[in-house]
Amino acid sequence: MAVQEARQHGEHATACAGCAHCGRAGHRRAVAAFLARRDELAAGHGVPAAVAHSPVAARQWVSDELAQSARAVTAHGRAAGPARLDLVRRGGLRAVWGAVLVLLLGQALTAVGTGWTVARTAGLCTALALAALLSAAAHAHRARGGLLAPLIGEDNRLSTTRAVAAAWLLLLSFSFLFLTARFLLLGPPADTGTELGTGIGIGTGIGTGARAGAESGAAVTVPTAFGLPGAAGLLTSLALVAAVTVTARLVVTAGIAAGRLQKVRADRPRAADLLCDDSGRACLADVQYLLVSGAVLLLAAVGLTRDPARLPEVPWALVLLLGLSAVWHLAAKRAEGVRPTIHSVVRSREAGDLDAPIRTGDDIEIRGRGFVPPGADAPDPLTRLVVRIGPVHAHVPLVPVPGGFANPTDTSLTVPLPADVEPGRAEVSVVTAAGVETNRVTIDVVD
Repeated sequence: MAVQEARQHGEHATACAGCAHCGRAGHRRAVAAFLARRDELAAGHGVPAAVAHSPVAARQWVSDELAQSARAVTAHGRAAGPARLDLVRRGGLRAVWGAVLVLLLGQALTAVGTGWTVARTAGLCTALALAALLSAAAHAHRARGGLLAPLIGEDNRLSTTRAVAAAWLLLLSFSFLFLTARFLLLGPPADTGTELGTGIGIGTGIGTGARAGAESGAAVTVPTAFGLPGAAGLLTSLALVAAVTVTARLVVTAGIAAGRLQKVRADRPRAADLLCDDSGRACLADVQYLLVSGAVLLLAAVGLTRDPARLPEVPWALVLLLGLSAVWHLAAKRAEGVRPTIHSVVRSREAGDLDAPIRTGDDIEIRGRGFVPPGADAPDPLTRLVVRIGPVHAHVPLVPVPGGFANPTDTSLTVPLPADVEPGRAEVSVVTAAGVETNRVTIDVVD
């Protein structure tokens, strides 16, 4: 049996608890066993002879078998979660220190012929200090993915708004630390004229700023470097992306409280979460916000390399573009989501059946929308779908077909009317995997 094989593989994965390779391999085997079992049952094979004579009993047995196998897959995924997060933590640390190494190599290559400057030393010291701080933060949050911990939302997905805000905060922190280190290493202000525009070590047009500083002979002071007129665009951009982060969370929270937005926890965060919605489809609002924010951020970083004597300037036209992108993103956040709603409940009629009222034991088809929230189309969330018929709670059976499930779907559910439902009028409602209950529709059950 596929479920027994998954359990045997699970025992092996448990023996290697904490091993990322064994955890991922065990989860892949469990998923493969579930898919094989689903397609086998969809083809009509593997059903015990004791229930094969009754379509209702066979369907219920198949649903229970798939639900058990789905729970095994979820258990494997949960067991492999800490190992995956540890890989993410180590990958983040490698990326941080790799960036420091790239900066050092870039400085060494561009220093050939021009010599090593104070600005290069300040840039390297700033990168080392910031990398050390990030490494300490990653160690403190090692159980949640290290550096990705602040970027993961309550639904266990990477947040686009948090990622953008973190990138801007990182640039601003690097700029402040770099300018502070540069002033500490530079000494008297008279020396700044020869250092202006030498760059952090990577970039084009480095000598232009130096010639301008030498021709003017003006020394760059602390008020000039940290002055508000030059840094107003940068600070406005940071305030804008921070406001978008807070507002997006308020919009999502309000949508969940109103029952309009359904959130199902993901099994693990993925890089695709930054560009996709909860169902895994590419989201245009997220894509454009990430691209526009990244482009403006890159231009600001290039400005720092070209003129390292002051905070990078962000033109107001780019600030306006970032604001329009943020409005688009928030408007899309506000418009997403749909409240689960029942439109009608009818008796499910098989081929050859006569038209008749709803009786105990009949199948009823519930038509509406929003029954399967985004991200809840996996087998385990589908097993948590419940139909409330009067005082009775009926779990929706899983009906497999090759490559997926015919029941339930986002717009229709088919469930047998339980024998405990008494004849008369009964109210029907659906409770989704996100815990949201639909409106109630009254049906007449005859004896």
